[in-house]
Amino acid sequence: MSSSTAVPGQSPIAETAPQSLCALEPRVPVDRLVAEMVPPPRFDSVRFDTYVPDPNQPSQTEAVTVLSSFAAGLGGAHAVGSARRKWFGKKASAPAGPRGVYLDGGYGVGKTHLLASLWHATPAAPSLKAFGTFVELTNLVGALGFQQTVQTLSGHRLLCIDEFELDDPGDTVLVSSLLSRLVEAGVALAATSNTLPGKLGEGRFAAVDFLREIQGLSSHFRPLRIDGEDYRHRGLPEAPPPYSDDQVTRAAYATAGASLDDFPSLLDHLAKVHPSRYGALTDEITAVCLTGVRPVPDQSTALRLVVLADRLYDREVPVLASGLPFDRLFSDEMLNGGYRKKYFRAISRLTALARDAKGLVGQ
Repeated sequence: MSSSTAVPGQSPIAETAPQSLCALEPRVPVDRLVAEMVPPPRFDSVRFDTYVPDPNQPSQTEAVTVLSSFAAGLGGAHAVGSARRKWFGKKASAPAGPRGVYLDGGYGVGKTHLLASLWHATPAAPSLKAFGTFVELTNLVGALGFQQTVQTLSGHRLLCIDEFELDDPGDTVLVSSLLSRLVEAGVALAATSNTLPGKLGEGRFAAVDFLREIQGLSSHFRPLRIDGEDYRHRGLPEAPPPYSDDQVTRAAYATAGASLDDFPSLLDHLAKVHPSRYGALTDEITAVCLTGVRPVPDQSTALRLVVLADRLYDREVPVLASGLPFDRLFSDEMLNGGYRKKYFRAISRLTALARDAKGLVGQ
């Protein structure tokens, strides 16, 4: 039985010191990359009937209806051989619905919830469906090679891509080429996306950008607009203010499986780890405790932090921090620039995780 150190009037501190993310350099084998192309833990149990549409936003209710129908339409035979000719041949009858759908909307309206619900609702074995972010998909291509990735995914019924990165022209062309090959093989597609540099990522421009960038694939996608405010803050109390260094440190020692790092040091460490490994970086971590949060110094660092925030949110890892509040992480220039949608999403998700971490203090 492990012992703990008691301090009069305060919670005991566990004898085992917390882990440090800065000490971890995970290596991810290729077979894990393929096996993990499923909705992340946060979205493992979501379904269409657990999505709560805002009654003031009819597009949200419409999205559930359209996507449910889309999933039901994917229950037939995989569109290869004669079936492929049925879908794409000039002499065959047109399909009952699109072979691809693009979810267009601001951050926090539930696009990932709906995308994961589509994956769950599609009547096919998990091995015949794939779900991943754009970064995870490009990393798979890098690990397997283009042709092997095509071969690996061609037998799938559905491929869901979250956060399609329109702001990386090279990777956009690569993935668009991959998707073209998969469409030829009869794979149905669904995606959400970010925006191009210089775009505000609001209104209806995102769908236009997405369809233009995938060019030849655009005819296979139905844009589905989802309006609304960020659900992570809808009707919820404000996020707790940052704690003191001592409170964060004590909570880290008192929480089994927690990590404890100085924020600037963690930002430096992220530069040494490929973003595709940030999920593995948090394996076995139950809470992330950070001291000395301050504004990120540059855009490259900020974009790495966005990826880490996404992976922590996917895995429901609470974040306890001292220093500045999360809404002061990014400069005004960043929040008004081409990546503003990513930064606001990161603030939103870190705020939600900070709210989740409130119970760690004083336990």
